[in-house]
Amino acid sequence: MNVKRTFGTILTILGIIGLIYAGYGYTQHSGATRQLIVFGVIGVIFFFTGVGLVKNTKDEA
Repeated sequence: MNVKRTFGTILTILGIIGLIYAGYGYTQHSGATRQLIVFGVIGVIFFFTGVGLVKNTKDEA
């Protein structure tokens, strides 16, 4: 299995987890606004980087 594709999958999953955590904290009106913003931004970066790696990596037989 391609290492780039695996790393992209891991980054995508971490991004989804970060976005879910930030969304959950936002809906619970958590007082740590800065922390939620950081988790949200890092989640978006990880998510789109992972999707880009998976999409642009060619399969090699």
